[in-house]
Amino acid sequence: MGTRAYWSGRIRLALVSIPVEIVPATKSSSRISFNQIHKPSGKRIRYEKVAPGVGPVDADDIVKGYEVEKGKYVLLTDEEIGDVKLEAKKSIDLVQFVDQDDIDPIYFERPFFVLPDGDNEDTEEAYAVLRDALRKTKKIGLGQIVVRGTSSIVAIKPCGKGLLMETLRYPGELKKADSAFDGIPEKHPAKDLLELGEELIKKKTSKFHPEQFKDSYTVALRELIAAKQEKRPPREIEDTAPASNVINLMDALKRSVKGGGKPAAKDKPGLKKPAKRKKGRHTAAA
Repeated sequence: MGTRAYWSGRIRLALVSIPVEIVPATKSSSRISFNQIHKPSGKRIRYEKVAPGVGPVDADDIVKGYEVEKGKYVLLTDEEIGDVKLEAKKSIDLVQFVDQDDIDPIYFERPFFVLPDGDNEDTEEAYAVLRDALRKTKKIGLGQIVVRGTSSIVAIKPCGKGLLMETLRYPGELKKADSAFDGIPEKHPAKDLLELGEELIKKKTSKFHPEQFKDSYTVALRELIAAKQEKRPPREIEDTAPASNVINLMDALKRSVKGGGKPAAKDKPGLKKPAKRKKGRHTAAA
């Protein structure tokens, strides 16, 4: 596969032990990242570590500090932190199985492919048994993994011909949704509006095809970079963002269910009339 393994070891289920190799299921190369450049000289900006009133400092003089009060820190050396790191385990013990929709999506963090490590028949058979048993029971296996001295909860699930592992966030890493949504008023829509909303959702329900969604921003950036290299104007890029016109909600839902149509001539009292705007296109230079 040509991808460096994130972890290798064994998945253990009771007395069954399956040698596996885990590789990232995501790649960062598709995203564009920038460096900061000093425009007059064309040189890349570098950062020095400085202390106020002291100036640049040596890396050997830097320790980590945890702020316990404003301006007060507990200082820790790398050696002290290293002593706390967990011993690397070479196995993921599946200690619990849950229904696929039991875990709130907010817990899922990062996906990895789980590959059988070795081409012997026993390994491949055990791998296939776990994959197919999870698929047939519609369950997810839960365990923990230790990588680089830290522990993560992991979920193992079937994925095509193989297995997928996703790391999960610990509860303490998440904000409480109740406090985040405090400002949203307790308001329930009228029954007819809700029914139209449900009908629209049913009408647009289909299988998930991720290739239908394009990262227009990254495409536009790549076109802008290519245009700058070739010293030409950037070509126009489709803008997939929906128009922000404010229209009568009932009218909008009805027309959406019917498949579109021209906006009503009059808007409901109290709502703004649709703002005139140009077609949803922009240049990459925008």
